[in-house]
Amino acid sequence: MAYTVTFWGTRGSIPTPGAHTARYGGNTSCVAVSGAPDQLVILDAGSGIRLLGRELSRVATAPMQLDILLSHTHWDHIQGLPFFQPLNTKGNSVRIYGSAQAGVPLEEILDRQMDPVVFPVPLKALAADLTITEVQHGSFEIDGFKVEAFRLRHPGSTLGYKLVPVSGGRPMAYLTDNELGSGGSYDVPPDWREQLVRFLRGVDTLIHDGMYPESIIEARAGWGHSTPQQAIALAGEAGCRRLVLFHHEPEHDDAAIDALLVAARSFAATHAPGLVVDAAMEGMALTL
Repeated sequence: MAYTVTFWGTRGSIPTPGAHTARYGGNTSCVAVSGAPDQLVILDAGSGIRLLGRELSRVATAPMQLDILLSHTHWDHIQGLPFFQPLNTKGNSVRIYGSAQAGVPLEEILDRQMDPVVFPVPLKALAADLTITEVQHGSFEIDGFKVEAFRLRHPGSTLGYKLVPVSGGRPMAYLTDNELGSGGSYDVPPDWREQLVRFLRGVDTLIHDGMYPESIIEARAGWGHSTPQQAIALAGEAGCRRLVLFHHEPEHDDAAIDALLVAARSFAATHAPGLVVDAAMEGMALTL
C-alpha cells in the first residue's frame, strides 16, 4: 500500500507566523497520513490542524470519518482542535486517541481547553459525532493501519506512534517531544532505549523531535526534547531509511533551521551513512 505523509504544522511550543518562518512554517504540530480516499490518520492537533480541516471540508462530498492520534496534551499539540472545521459539521465522525495525564481523563483535558472562561464553544456543543479513547502501550487498527504506541521521555504521559499498513507497505513512526539524552526523570524502564530501537526496527521514515542544537541541549536537560544529532544516532541504530526533523524551536527562523539541517546532514554522512535527513516543512508531502 502506498500512502502520503503531509506536514500541516511543524513548529514546537507556540505558533510563530511571519516572513522569517515562511519556508519551514509557523504552525504547531500536525501531520496527515492518507492512503485510499477513505483512509486518513491525523497525528496531533496543533494549530496546523486548522488548515487541514479547511482543506478537508472544502473537498468533502460526503460525511467524513476521521481519526486523530494525540502524542500528548500540551497546548502546542491540541490548540488547533477547537478550530478544526470537520468537528462543526453534523454527520461527521471524529475519533480521538491519546493518553490521560496525571490521572486526569483525556476527555476532561480536552473539555477544559474549551471551558467557557477561555473559549466560547464547549466541547459538547460540537456538531460532529466525537469519540475519545484513551490508549497507552499496545496496538490497535484504524483506517488500514496497525498503530503501535510507545511511551516517550517527555514531561507528562507522551506517546510515540508507529503506523504499519495492514495490506503491506513501508512503516513510518512519529516520535515528537522525546528526550534521547540523559537529562530528566521519566517513568520509563532502564532498558527504554533498547526497547525504542526494537520498536523502530523496520521503520522506513522516522519523524523525530530535533528541537535543540547541541550548543544548548545541556541547558535544556529535562525539558523533553532532542538534538538533530541524537535523532540521527537513533535512526541509524534502528536502520531507518529517512529521518525528518520535527518540532522546530520557535526562536529559530528559516535561516537557523537551514544551518541545523546542513550540520545534521554532515553528521549523518559520517555517523549514519545512507540515511536521508530532511527538516519538516509545512506543505511537504512524502510518498511511502
